[in-house]
Amino acid sequence: MDTNPTALLLDLAARAQDFSDRDALQGLLATGHRAWCEGVADVQSGIRREAANLSDAQLAARCAAAGAPWEAEMTRGEAVSALAFATWDAAPAAVAYTELEERATLFGVCLLGEEHL
Repeated sequence: MDTNPTALLLDLAARAQDFSDRDALQGLLATGHRAWCEGVADVQSGIRREAANLSDAQLAARCAAAGAPWEAEMTRGEAVSALAFATWDAAPAAVAYTELEERATLFGVCLLGEEHL
């Protein structure tokens, strides 16, 4: 991507408010999806690095604070992933992508084209 995922997603969500054309919204949504994937991967990588230096108790506390409690049946890796997704889900970029999806949905646009539905 030419720009960071957060800036791109915020821009796409704002631009989507001016569109009602299905093809234009499909393009914004596809671009947004790629940025969402890049953003979540960046967050996951950062959380993995951070978690590597935490004890299990510290990681459990961090998970709980983020609203992603480390449940008894979860492995450490699963807890790290849950923390990463909870962190990403609360980020402005993820919220912007949700707004973009909602705008596209108003006009019947989704990532899968009609030929796949």
